[in-house]
Amino acid sequence: MAVEVVSEGAAAAAAEVATPETKEVTAKAAADEAVTLAAVVSKNASFREESNFLDDLKDGERKALAELRAKVEEAIVDGKLFDDGKVEAKKKAAAAEEEKAVEEAAGEKKDGEEKKEEEEPVTEEKKEEEQGEEEEEPKKEEADEGEKEEKPAEEEAAAVVDKDIALWGVPLLPSKGDDATDVVLLKFLRARDFKAGAAFDMLRKTLHWRREWKGFAAGTDDDDDGEALPAELADACYLDGADREGHPVCYNALGVFADDAVYKKALGTEEGKARFLRWRVRAMESHVAKLDLRPGGVASLLQVTDLKNSPGPAKKDLRVAMKQVLDLFQDNYPELVARNILINVPFWYYAFSTLFYPFMTQRTKSKFVIARPSKVTETLLKYIPIEAIPVKYGGLKRDDDTEFSAEDSEVTELVVKASSTETIEIEATEGDTTLTWDLTVLGWEVNYKEEFVPSEEGSYTVIVKKGKKMGSSEAAVRNSFRAGEPGKVVLTVENLTHRKKKVLFRHKAKSACAKKC
Repeated sequence: MAVEVVSEGAAAAAAEVATPETKEVTAKAAADEAVTLAAVVSKNASFREESNFLDDLKDGERKALAELRAKVEEAIVDGKLFDDGKVEAKKKAAAAEEEKAVEEAAGEKKDGEEKKEEEEPVTEEKKEEEQGEEEEEPKKEEADEGEKEEKPAEEEAAAVVDKDIALWGVPLLPSKGDDATDVVLLKFLRARDFKAGAAFDMLRKTLHWRREWKGFAAGTDDDDDGEALPAELADACYLDGADREGHPVCYNALGVFADDAVYKKALGTEEGKARFLRWRVRAMESHVAKLDLRPGGVASLLQVTDLKNSPGPAKKDLRVAMKQVLDLFQDNYPELVARNILINVPFWYYAFSTLFYPFMTQRTKSKFVIARPSKVTETLLKYIPIEAIPVKYGGLKRDDDTEFSAEDSEVTELVVKASSTETIEIEATEGDTTLTWDLTVLGWEVNYKEEFVPSEEGSYTVIVKKGKKMGSSEAAVRNSFRAGEPGKVVLTVENLTHRKKKVLFRHKAKSACAKKC
């Protein structure tokens, strides 16, 4: 999601300054820029998550962690973690204002007394009355001073030091001895190049934001916002499965905003944008709750952003809303994304992303992977097992799947050479057996058919699925066949291209006897 924000902002900025002449030049150069950017991103997509074990840190990193630990410990114990200097400055300003007000009041009183003396003659009775007031004044001042001395003491007693301050369920006080504390502190250090002072400031600001932001306040429950936000947003951001390293995979599908009704309901008003922001932050909070923030645990997400049918830079409200999300996440959720994979990347993204790409840090660049529509499944497969990739992205994962489970979903790979044909045979060793299979071909562009061939000679071959040329965007095939007699289902893949093709499939057989038994 974050990448979409930046790219849309860059696109909009470029569009505003474009002229008919520059548009023609941009169009001619866009293709070259697209190839160049894709190559650079592909080369830089080599990010490797660092270890969170202390023994694996470099000397400078351990020193920075020790310094940050000391800063956090001192701030929490002294009750100053939320005091970033502004509070003290406000106190001094208030004291100065109070002192100034007292001086002005004293001056006005003195001027009034002098004027009164000039107007009225002083009698003996008047002198005695004023003398009595002067004797009472010091007593009153002493009482006021006593109250001032007691007030700070009372405030100090009331300000109980909170040693249970936590972030994402992890205690921040290092002396508590929780291993997850260092993992959280390391995220802030890595976000600030292991500069302890900058990391401490970032942590403090994050805690301030979490304390003050209304999205976490009571009375703003998900149920309340859920009624106001379009139901389609459930498909805009969700967790589904894990990658090869165990990272939860977060899918962001921005195509839902192409629907004008959804767009207007979610972002058409300021109230709608506020609800959307609260919804997106809560989604992030629920995703972080799935992480294991201990040394050696899976402490970050893999993010997949689908730009298919994305409105692009033309939708200003979406650009503004996503910019708000980007800013909040950059400032308050450091190093919680291990990799950003952009799929179904449109042509305009390549053309305009070159405006902001040079300003990214090498660390940020190394986390990006970009996939054109024809390379979606192939790209995702590098990081996510095929059985964990959703069907709509070319994988084998189906919602509420009752056919294949983790125990019986072993996937087999088969390579079909250029201009050649391969077959896959699924045996039915006895009659009344149901055969079920999943199959996908990376990039497809092949001829595919399914047949049942009985074992008994003279029996007729049954066409299960007629031969069909499969396009590059075809979803995985799932089919089943009930064999009334022993035989085999034959799946035929004919590769007519000049490049080899990778086939991934799984299958199972269930006999009627097994069902009854």
